[in-house]
Amino acid sequence: MCGIVGYVGDRQAWPIVVEGLRRLEYRGYDSAGVAVIEPEGGLHLRKTVGRVVGLLHDSTCRTPEGSAALGHTRWATHGRPTEANSHPHTDCTGRIAVAHNGIVENYLALKSDLQKRGHKFTSETDTEVIPHLIEEGMNDGLSLPKAVLRMGSVVQGPQAIVAVREGDDDSICAMRLGHAGGVAVAHHAGQGIVSSDLPALLPIIGDKGNLPVGFLEDGEAAVVARSGITFLDRHGDRVNKQMRPISLNDVLVDRAGYRHYMLKEIMEQPQAVVAAMRDRVNFTDGKVTLPDLEMSDAELAGIRRVALIGCGTSLNAAQVGRHLVERLGGIPAEAESASEFRYREPMLDERTLVVAIGQSGETADTVAAMEQVRNSRARLITICNSPNSQATRLAESALLMRSGIEIGVASSKTFIASLTILNLLAMRLAEAGGASGAVTQTWVDQLARVPGHVASLVSKPTELDELSGAYYDRRNFIYLGRGINSPIATEGALKLKEISYIHAEAYPAGEMKHGPIALIDHRMPTMAVAPRDALYDKMVNNVQEVKARGGAVLGVLTEGDNQLSSVVDGAMFVPEVPDHLTPIVATIPLQLFAYYIAVRRGCDVDQPRNLAKSVTVE
Repeated sequence: MCGIVGYVGDRQAWPIVVEGLRRLEYRGYDSAGVAVIEPEGGLHLRKTVGRVVGLLHDSTCRTPEGSAALGHTRWATHGRPTEANSHPHTDCTGRIAVAHNGIVENYLALKSDLQKRGHKFTSETDTEVIPHLIEEGMNDGLSLPKAVLRMGSVVQGPQAIVAVREGDDDSICAMRLGHAGGVAVAHHAGQGIVSSDLPALLPIIGDKGNLPVGFLEDGEAAVVARSGITFLDRHGDRVNKQMRPISLNDVLVDRAGYRHYMLKEIMEQPQAVVAAMRDRVNFTDGKVTLPDLEMSDAELAGIRRVALIGCGTSLNAAQVGRHLVERLGGIPAEAESASEFRYREPMLDERTLVVAIGQSGETADTVAAMEQVRNSRARLITICNSPNSQATRLAESALLMRSGIEIGVASSKTFIASLTILNLLAMRLAEAGGASGAVTQTWVDQLARVPGHVASLVSKPTELDELSGAYYDRRNFIYLGRGINSPIATEGALKLKEISYIHAEAYPAGEMKHGPIALIDHRMPTMAVAPRDALYDKMVNNVQEVKARGGAVLGVLTEGDNQLSSVVDGAMFVPEVPDHLTPIVATIPLQLFAYYIAVRRGCDVDQPRNLAKSVTVE
């Protein structure tokens, strides 16, 4: 969600911070702001509602000058998207500026106490208590870092906080509390930078091969100065932080000539499947090796239950994973939203494997659920796209998606990578449980053909564009699927509502006659995910039920299906694959259909309204 960029060095800070914010726009936001420490020592604030470019629009405003600045893109939680509510926020005197990700859970009590002590507030946000608390610390004679640490002992909830102060263009102070998203700090050649995500580091990487980057953990703070970085624990004692090298490829993002990042990422899905399989499968021997899964055959064979958790698209992947683990691995499995999992008392023991799925590795609900699992006897792994995220540090093992940076807020290639890895995990569980070599060889051979199938699907965008032309003006959709493809219907509906703002609901097709069928008429199209699999005949019946009531039906069908193709009003064909691989191929046309409808409706495909790439608040 919210993006933070801070810079201190020997260059003009304004263009560096603004460019950093623009590189974080993919995360989703509704307003932006920058605070620059000017040469004469004052703070210059500029804010805008809407996109970062709004900071540049007013030609009558001079460009702020100064070698230290702090910027933020906000995704509203407390208070509407307004300039007053935009970050950075300041204290009573305007000397201290703060950018903040997370929620101050006890802000009402803190605000009341501060107001009683004479503090004046100008926004509706929870964030504004932070600069006022820092102000009190500095009024008591504390330095900025010590005042930030004292503030950190008072606020409740997960936070990422970055602060600068008037008259000090030599340092920035950052602190992380709990699981409020990442805080990365780096230093090179007299320049320091703080960011909530890696792309904003590009201005100081330049052509440097690898830039050492530090990632703050819970309770840690950093003072980033021209001379270097000092890491502190919550008590103010110095910490020896292990820096991690980040390459230029880790932070570069480019549309590569495509109209939108999302379309580029859909087109990259053949490579995403290959990357997810690389070094994890022995195609010659027909075995899944998963070297990054740090569990022995004996440990895997001892697993008696698998729980898969995630949010949004990752939850849909988890639902597919449940079918894969049971069908291929032969182990009872369940899938649940991480936001619900953390608020019940799941029965977790040493024979339970919990699989946390998430592209960013920073989603607050998923991270909190993982922390809950860590306090049990269960085993914990993650499927994630971000190697330096909280999720990878909490899990025993991380099965990285290796998809590269995904800019579009609506996940596409990371979903396909998740499904690929879930297939590998289910196969690995089966092998540990004694599956025959002939069976695993067949599975591996079938999986090896998937990148080619995906490549053939992404090469046919024109057909999907034409089909979308007949349905882009509809207000409602129903998506239906059965068995392992029911979560794919849910994912297809999610993509449509995310990027086109069309109301779309998904149901297991067998539930159609238990209520939703009352909605069917000529204005309500139905999307049926109906490949020729074990439940095909059931889906044929469901399609006929819709047609009998005057509803239009679109279908994701297997190539050569003459039976349903003669019934539906529009068909999207996918190659014939084994049932357990149909979710991968069936997803592609649903993504493209949603994309082209959104384009025809003039929607902001890459940055849909109200959404964020990584939701780091509960």
